[in-house]
Parts: sequence; C-alpha cells; structure tokens
Amino acid sequence: MNISEIGQIISKEKIYINEPMSKYTSFKIGGPAEYLIKVQTIKELKNILKFAKEKNIKLTVIGNGSNLLVSDEGIKGIVAKIEINTLEIDTENARVNVGSGVKLGLLAQKCLKRGIAGFEFASGIPGTIGGAIRMNAGAHGKEMKDVVQSIEYIDRDGEIHKITNEQAKFEYRNSIFSYNDYIITNVEIQLEKGNMDKIKNKMEEYAEYRKEKQPIEYPSAGSTFKRGTDFITAKLIDECGLKGYQIGGAQISEKHAGFIINKDNATSEDVKKLIEYTKKEVYNKFGKIIEEEIQII
Repeated sequence: MNISEIGQIISKEKIYINEPMSKYTSFKIGGPAEYLIKVQTIKELKNILKFAKEKNIKLTVIGNGSNLLVSDEGIKGIVAKIEINTLEIDTENARVNVGSGVKLGLLAQKCLKRGIAGFEFASGIPGTIGGAIRMNAGAHGKEMKDVVQSIEYIDRDGEIHKITNEQAKFEYRNSIFSYNDYIITNVEIQLEKGNMDKIKNKMEEYAEYRKEKQPIEYPSAGSTFKRGTDFITAKLIDECGLKGYQIGGAQISEKHAGFIINKDNATSEDVKKLIEYTKKEVYNKFGKIIEEEIQII
C-alpha cells in the first residue's frame, strides 16, 4: 500500500503518513498511524471501506480521540478519523440532525443560540456525537440514550442502515456500537424548546463543576474506569490511598481518583501499568473487579 494507491480514492491533502496519534487523542499519547485519513463525507468513507476490504488492510475508526489510549507502537494500516460535520437544526420542533464528527460542545453551543434545551449535560464532554453514541456518554444524570431518536450507520461492507433508539440497545456506557464494527454517520436528536438564559446558566454551572471536580488541566481520556453496579469506583480507589500514585509519567489524579492523567510525558505503557496496578489494589482490598471505561487500541 502506498499514498498513490490511496490517493486514487481520496484527495492527498487528507492523507497523513506515519502520523503521531498523540496529536489525535486527548491523552496526548500514542505512536504513529501508518496512514491517517480525515474522512468528511459518506462517499469518502464508503471508498475507504471498499479499498481496505479489497486490499485486506486493517482499518481503525476514530472520532475525537477523547476516550482512547493508543499504544506506543502506533496503529498499522489505515486510521479513519471521522469528520462528518453536517448539522441541521429544526428550531420549531427542537429536532437536530447531526453528523457523527460534530463535537458535543459545539452542538451544545448551537442549541443554546437557538433556545433549544436538553443537551446541556453534554456541553462539557470532549468527544464527538459518534463516539458519544457508541459509548452512551453521559453526565449530570443524563445520557445520550435520553435524547437520541435514530442513528444512521455504515457497516464494513459499505451498506447504510438506520435504527431507532431502542434498537441501539443503550446501556451504561454501552450500545450495539460497542460490540460491532459499525461506523456511525448521522444522528437524529430530539430536544425541547427552552429559555436561553436558563440553558446558558446550566451550561456554565456544569462547566464550573467540571473545572472544580475534574483534572482538566492535564491530558486524560476522561473517567478511566466505569462505575460499579453497587459501588463508586473512584471512592474505592481513593480509599486504597492511590490518589497521586504514579507510574512513569502517568498518575492517578489527586483531584479525582477516577481519572488517570498524563502528568509528565506518560507513555501508553505507563498508563496500562497504572490501570492494572489500580485494578489489582482495589480487588485485593475490596474484592471488587473494576473495568476500564476508556478504549485501548
């Protein structure tokens, strides 16, 4: 595989060779992608899927990289970064049609300007619509499942499908997209008309909460671990005395024990070792198995 081959299916200015993945993850960690391609249309995505299938090339799909830990060795084959940024807002019916590459914060701001309420909870989540749907992202007592009407996606054969909220089988930090090789392209969201000042106040309140409670001053992939069915994971980690514990450049945040941060040029290996150490300590002290919320590639 070479750039001239890929250049036949997508313009060369969208293709990056041996591109450091640390530039595309909120952790600021990760070795090079053999080929990274910025995908802005469904046609481009279909072309890449077809090309990868015909050439038997590994294809990895990412959004904003805000929930990813990429290995220090990088990623072989093609990394498709989804930047499908279409956006239509029906103010009258408070309905939004949005491309999967649109960032949650941007959509929240657009809704605010139209006086549309119900998306404030997602305003501080640093991901794209596609990534948020995939993991049913949430904050402040609401999740994506509470606002999504329908989802359009492409399978690895290039076929387009549309499913309802119910068919997406949303659960805590999970959906059918967590387990399948489907690529979300477009989402329909139902919100409600609201008061601009109230929406703005709520977004500011959530931003202040995030600033106060979360270590946003350091690179991270958000909350590292899922909460337990009958326990709060961060509380158990804290009770193990692990706040501030560091392996290499990776540290369990002193501000919030549920976050592993890139404190000082951490490697992917540093983070992985710290995750395993944390899981072991929590199990040894409380007999509880904790699971990562982040995706490791």
